[in-house]
This record gives sequence, C-alpha cells and structure tokens, in this order.
Amino acid sequence: MKHHLLTIIRQTRENFIRLVESCSPEELNAVPRGFNNNVIWNFGHIAASQQLLCYLAAGAVPIVDEKIISSYRKGTRPEGFVGLAEIEELTVLMRSTIDSLSADLDTGIFDNYKAFTTSYGVELKNVADAVQFFAVHDAYHYGIASAIKKVINTNQ
Repeated sequence: MKHHLLTIIRQTRENFIRLVESCSPEELNAVPRGFNNNVIWNFGHIAASQQLLCYLAAGAVPIVDEKIISSYRKGTRPEGFVGLAEIEELTVLMRSTIDSLSADLDTGIFDNYKAFTTSYGVELKNVADAVQFFAVHDAYHYGIASAIKKVINTNQ
C-alpha cells in the first residue's frame, strides 16, 4: 500500500507542478477576491505540512528549511511576492520530499510518532496515518490552487 499511495501523491504533485509552470509569477502570487491565499502559497503549504505531519510529529529533523515551514504552515498567509528562486525551490521540494519520505519510511525515524488530531478532525496515530491524510490534503490544496487559477484567468 505504501508504494501505491506514494505514487498517487507523486502524481498529484506532478499535476500541481504543471499548474505552477503554467502560471506567471504574478498569477502565482495573486490573491483573488474571496480567497485567503494564492496558488504559490498552496503549493508551498503542502511541502510544509508534510514535514509537520510526518517528521516533526515524530520528533525527527525536518528535511525542509525552517523558513519554508514557517512561511507556509497552517495559519499563515501569503506575505510578500514569491520570486522565481523560491518558486524553483518549492518545485524541487515537491519531488524531493516524497523521495526522502519513501526512503525514510523504512528507517525507524518515525517510531516515536506523537498521535494527535488534525484541525480537520482526523486522528493521526502514526506516520502511516499521516501519509494517508496528506494524500488527501495535497489533493485538496491542488484543487484550491486550480480554482484560484481559473478565477484569475476569468478576471483577466
């Protein structure tokens, strides 16, 4: 099951990467009326959330820079223009964090996972629960970003 779920997550992220690549930096940073964030925030948010849900919840060292985690974690909002360098960094993270997670799942670094209930109301008891949860979470944020792009393109 692990490998199939990671395949689904990878595909969602590849779809998200294509969405990001189809936007200008201005489109990625636009917050349309009725939304609290933008395409690039949703993109960065899934990388930050995976680190929080898997690594930090297990007391493991995150593999993403703290700046990314603090900028895109739940409860944050876009603050300033995200330029090409950060967009590229986030694109690399979309792939590398899944590759690292896949390798780390068999190492035991998640053995000290601290169970908690997400704000969505789902209890995560271990890293396997977290992976299942963020598969849905990634797809949700990809959907929001797709809707934002559609609104931006309609309003141009």
